Amino acid sequence: MNWDIRTVKPLADYRIYVEIADGRRGIFDMKPYLDRGVFQELRDIHYFNQVGVVFGAIMLSNQQDIAPETLLDEMIPVASPPNEVFQRDVYPDRVSENR
Repeated sequence: MNWDIRTVKPLADYRIYVEIADGRRGIFDMKPYLDRGVFQELRDIHYFNQVGVVFGAIMLSNQQDIAPETLLDEMIPVASPPNEVFQRDVYPDRVSENR
């Protein structure tokens, strides 16, 4: 199985859009992780917006990553990218009220 992440984009409300090398696309919700250990830093929306891909895995500046099996289990499949993927900055100064 090819788990390599090709694209990751931050979305509003602490979600990320993901494209996997095998063609799957989906939305992964980070909100359930924001109170856990190293993921607490992600509450800072500017830091959250720095999400990227390193060696086929989702990675943030301080080395936080998401296990591929967790990503695949919890990702909600989508047929195409949501419109906000094409926006440059997704609410850079907004903090979710739904935490």
